[in-house]
Amino acid sequence: MNRKRATLKEVATRAGVSIATVSNVFSGRKPVNADLKAKVEKAARELSYQVDRAASQLRSGRAQVVGVLVPDLDDTFFTSLISRLEVMARRDGFDVIVASSRDERELEESRLQTLLGWRPSGIIAVPCSDKVPAILKREAGRLPMVLVDRVIADSPVADTVTIDNFEAGAIAVRHLLDMGHAEIALAASHLGIAPIRDRIRGATAAARERGARDPVAVEVGANAERGGEVFSDWLGCNPLPSAVLALTNVTTLAVLAALARRRIDVPEKVSLIAFDDYPWMSARKTPLTAIRQPVDEIAGAAWERLKLRMAGDASPSHPTILHASLQDRASVRRAGPRITAASSKEAAADPALDTT
Repeated sequence: MNRKRATLKEVATRAGVSIATVSNVFSGRKPVNADLKAKVEKAARELSYQVDRAASQLRSGRAQVVGVLVPDLDDTFFTSLISRLEVMARRDGFDVIVASSRDERELEESRLQTLLGWRPSGIIAVPCSDKVPAILKREAGRLPMVLVDRVIADSPVADTVTIDNFEAGAIAVRHLLDMGHAEIALAASHLGIAPIRDRIRGATAAARERGARDPVAVEVGANAERGGEVFSDWLGCNPLPSAVLALTNVTTLAVLAALARRRIDVPEKVSLIAFDDYPWMSARKTPLTAIRQPVDEIAGAAWERLKLRMAGDASPSHPTILHASLQDRASVRRAGPRITAASSKEAAADPALDTT
């Protein structure tokens, strides 16, 4: 015999609170005292109560759902971002629906269309290219949204959350130069993505300010296995660099695969700086020096901006720019004298002092 679904009123009666209090606990529209919230949640569990999302959507015109779009679920950075957003959304009474564009513009539009079919309260999107998807441009001003990571920071379409990618590239290369490395390769995913270009620009600027050679950028794609083959082929056709800066966590894996294939040890033959920072990077015989993106801060800033928009904030779009940091470990060895603008000028005047 089928039992009728428990109602909001039954939960309120069992918990000894008002129906409005139960509604606020599950909708997140108003804060509820922690003790009362615990009573409501306990009563709901005992009654096997489930929130009727469809009814809620009919009443409000929008679901207590937030859509999250990322380019690739195989990329640890994006799955980490999603994980943190889910925790914050649940805390505030929202469910999260996730979609991946697989780094394809046409699929991106299709997935966004599907997400919008849920009539979400808001969208957090990481576009697969520099261009804001057309469907989001059309929804700008009507649907609360925040663009993260692969965006131009001062986009007029929506709030943005990014890191200072120029600074991140510069920090890494300055460290390599401080450790005496002059021949630096940059393992890039796609040069058509703004954050990657900015990291390369920052790396190049840091080299030039010290009078060192420009780093060489190698485009390996966003697939670690294929990227490993591409970088291995590049190593086979070019002089071995003194150091490699991988510009994403996927290209970090690609570089490691290529070096392993060529039996090139880190850091004895080549020093390496990884991008992003995950437990596996330090759980190695040679822990990886890494540029750490503040994933918690990125997710937190995106969620707080979206909450403001969902609450009715209509102020002009706001860019949030956060900062990465260097985690110094064992994968970068000291290669020789520190590269400075002064030492480069001396070397140019006297070949005997050439530090390269």
